[in-house]
This record gives sequence, C-alpha cells and structure tokens, in this order.
Amino acid sequence: MTDGVAARDNEMTGGEVLARMLQAHGVGPMFGMGGFQLLPFYDAARRLGLAHSLINDERCGVFMADAYAKVSGRVGVCDATLGPGATNLVTGLVEALNAGSPLVVIIGDSHRAHSWKNMTQESRQTEILRPACKELIRVEQIERLPELVRRAFQVATSGRPGPVVIDLPEDVCHDTHPFEGEELSADARWQSAPALRARPDAEDLAKAAALLIEAKRPLILAGGGVHLSQAAESLQAFAEAAGIPVAHTMSGKGAVACSSPVSAGLFGRYDRIANKLIEESDCLLVVGCKLGEIATKRYTVPPPGKTLIHLEVWAEEIGRCYAPTVPLWGDAKAGIEALAQAIGGRGREAREPWLTQVVEQMAAWREKVREKLESTETPVSMGRLLGELNKVLPADALLVADGGFAAHWGGLLYDSKQPGRGFVPDRGFASIGYGLPGAMGCKLAAPERPVVALTGDGGFNMVLGELETARRLGLAVTIIVVNNAASGYVKALQHLMYGEGAYQSSDLAETDYAKVAEALGCKGIRVEDPEALQDALKTALAEKGRPTILDVVVTRDPAKMLPGVDNRAAKVRKGDRVA
Repeated sequence: MTDGVAARDNEMTGGEVLARMLQAHGVGPMFGMGGFQLLPFYDAARRLGLAHSLINDERCGVFMADAYAKVSGRVGVCDATLGPGATNLVTGLVEALNAGSPLVVIIGDSHRAHSWKNMTQESRQTEILRPACKELIRVEQIERLPELVRRAFQVATSGRPGPVVIDLPEDVCHDTHPFEGEELSADARWQSAPALRARPDAEDLAKAAALLIEAKRPLILAGGGVHLSQAAESLQAFAEAAGIPVAHTMSGKGAVACSSPVSAGLFGRYDRIANKLIEESDCLLVVGCKLGEIATKRYTVPPPGKTLIHLEVWAEEIGRCYAPTVPLWGDAKAGIEALAQAIGGRGREAREPWLTQVVEQMAAWREKVREKLESTETPVSMGRLLGELNKVLPADALLVADGGFAAHWGGLLYDSKQPGRGFVPDRGFASIGYGLPGAMGCKLAAPERPVVALTGDGGFNMVLGELETARRLGLAVTIIVVNNAASGYVKALQHLMYGEGAYQSSDLAETDYAKVAEALGCKGIRVEDPEALQDALKTALAEKGRPTILDVVVTRDPAKMLPGVDNRAAKVRKGDRVA
C-alpha cells in the first residue's frame, strides 16, 4: 500500500483495520506467531507501536492471554496463522471458555478464491475451534471488519466472559478499502469484564435473604465467578458483616482472605474443614460456582436435600449439578451487594456459635498440618514448600498453579492474605503446561506484583521453550519446578489403584532444570535441602529483568505425592475417585 497519513486515514488493508480496532479497544500485550495470511496485521502493529510479542508455541500464547485476562480483567489478545497455528490454540481456548476469561483470538485463514484446492496448511479450522470458544466470527468482507471486531469485544466481556475467535481469510486481510476515521471507533465499556452487570430478580432476592436471615448455620460456597465479577472485597465485607463463613473452590481461592475469621478454606476433593461444615449447614449460598466434579467430590458434596441458593451469571449452570431452592440469575458482585443490603446484620447474633466453631476448627486444622508445613524430610516435601511460600510471599503476590497436583497442593495449603485473585490456577481445563506461560501473562498484567508459578517437571517440559520468550521480554518471574522425575499425579494414582511398583509410562529422566535455565540465559537455583528453600525463594524474588527457575527436588515416593491422601492406607472401591 502507499505510505503517508492520507493513506492510513483512508485506503487501508484489512490487517491495518484490525490493528487500529485493537488499538481503539486499548488492548495490552498481544502474543502470536505470524504467517503470510496475517502479515498486513503484523506490519500495521509495528507501525502503530502495538505491544505484540513472538511466542514459541501458540498454545502458550493463548495461556499467556488467559492469565493476563484473569489477573487484569481486561481482554487478552493473541493470534495464530492458519492450520497448525490455529489448531494449536484449542487447549488454551477451552481453558478460557471453561474459566470465563475474556479473550479475542485472531486466526488467519486461506484465500477464499482458492479454498478447498489443497491450499498449504488448510483445514476445517473454524469447525475445529467453534466448540472451543464462546463465539467464532468469520470475516467475509473487509468493510465489516470494524463492526465485527467491536462485536468480538462485546461478546467476550458480557454475560459470562469467554474467548471469541476472529477468523480472517488471507484475501480479506490483504485487501484494501477506504475507511473514514470515525468508522474505527470503540466503546471503552467493552475493554474489560464484566462489561455489564445484571442484578437478580427482586422477588428471588427477597426469598434468598429471608432464608439466610433465618439460618443458624449458613455457609457460602465461592467459585471462580467471584473473581470474574471482581467481587471478592464485596463478598468478604458481606460475609463478615452477616457472620456467614465462606468456603471456596481452587478457582475461588481469595474470595475471602484465608486469615479472615469467616474463612472455611477449600472444599471438595480436598478440604481443610469445609466438607463437614457443608454437611452441618442449614443453608448454602453458592456464588459463581458450577459445582463440578472436584468441587463436589464427584457429586457427593453437598449431600442431597440441602437448602441451597445459587447465584450465577450463566443461567444454564443453575441446576445442572444440584437443584437450587432459590435460583439467583445475575452478576455475583451485584447479587452479593443486593443481599448485603437486604440482610444487614440481621440474624448474626444467632450465628455466633457457628462462627466460633469455624474459627476453632480452622485453628485445629492449622495445628494438625503444622508438621507438613515445617517438615524437614529430604527430598523436600510439598507441604514444606507451601509452608515457605506462605512465609515469604507478600500479600500482593500472584501464585500461579499449573494443572495436576500443583493446583491441589496450592489450593489446600497456600494462604491468600487478602481478598482478590492472588492464586491463579488453570482449573477451566486443568491442562498441564500452564505454569510458565501463566506466570508470564500475570507479570504483564501486574508488573509491580511478585509472580511465582508452581509447575511439575512434566508440565515444564511441555513449555520449556517459552523461557526464551520470558528472557527476551525481561520478565522477572519465579518458576518453581516441582522435580519428582515423574508425571507425579499419574504415578501417585497408579500407586493408589494398583500398588507399589505398578507404574507404567509415568517416569521421567532425572534432569537438573537449574542448569537448563542457565543455558537459556535465565537464573537457575537447585534446592535439595528444605532448609535452603527460604533463602532460595528470597533470592529468586529479588532477581530483576529475567526469569528464575527454582528446581526443587521433591519426594520420589508416590505414596506421598498427593496432598490429602495417604496412598498406603486409602481404600478405593469401584467408582471411587479419592484423588
């Protein structure tokens, strides 16, 4: 195309229109790996000064965008070329879809004049990706690009947030069309989620409030929807004022601070004290939680027949796993604040014995797990590692937990010191490999906050190439590689199900990841002694301008790899899933 201001204000390629529309929406860092189809977009991003970075694997690009969105609330953006680039996005898109992360993801596609004539890398990518996203928008006319980009941001940030894919054929991206400046506008409302808040029906709110006022042993079950709604501070204020304890899922950790007197900790497959409290409760308020398999301990928690109020913005999820007494369809923050207004402090005096019981039980639990948190055994125990993280990490730290047992250990033993998202697990899809790219997305979303990731050696092996990206971007993140020379979760399950020595395809080669990190220009620290953990963590957090890999050699005993199950004593019956 011709250069000059006049050309940019009038005749533009589809790629430039896309770049200008992203700029109009105030996007932050973008991640991608280019191809011929999207070259006009890349060229426009360069000229416009957009923050776009090359990644080494498209799945990691969408993981970074997902973590960025989870922490910032703003729309995460990434792109991929057609074919293998687009199909590499599937896992990350499903994570974002299930977790409710607002993303706009751009994929190049084949030239429409030659489609289905064995074009290089051509596939039915829109059919592959459509079930992995909230909406897929294919651009058939360059004239409609501004309208459809606006649509993508609106869908991504409204209702239950989620990923929207824009499929851009090569000829539309390279084509030109005269645009007037006002056509390339955007409404700032759609830059972050939730863009709109719906308050539940007044009659339903009154019913729910009456049930909670009368309850002597009410309990709130908080899921990740609390964070999608930016509702944690409102929830903690409501719970403390009304005297209602709060238990949470792994995604919902931080719904209230773990130090709050109303905190009942994790519930579900692993719990602190919450599962018993759920049994004893006379009224449950479920907020932003889908009540899936892990949260319900494979659909056994809560037990049948409970009085249950379900506050959820995604109407289709209400009643899917547990029929509510009162459904509240609406935004979590708006619903909580409406309930707070309706209830005030009424009924709190009658709930004091219940609250006292929760505080006493939590104190007893802490005493019970002290041995794990302070363990001196070698190789290092996961409990001791979490104990040191609790001591060293400041209140504003972000702890990313990869899929597998990193999330289970972190969800159970890590203490969130303030309300809000300080614990970032990839529980939408629980894919391993999220730790490193997730930490990178978190650091770009909140550069002033310390960012630490827990990842297994198996998950780290999947994404090791992104260390180069993190170093190139100068991201001072700390990646703790839980080094047990195994696919630990699988090996622990094999031990649990089939006994000692019955391991198949679950062992990895012994690897010194600190040396690997140094070879890639990063800082590497290997920890084999639990007494060295605290100093190693402090050294890693003090490192500037590059990532640090903390290679922590942990137990090789598969009977000790899971946080809440002693595999040597657990009884497993047909249909059970205890870990």
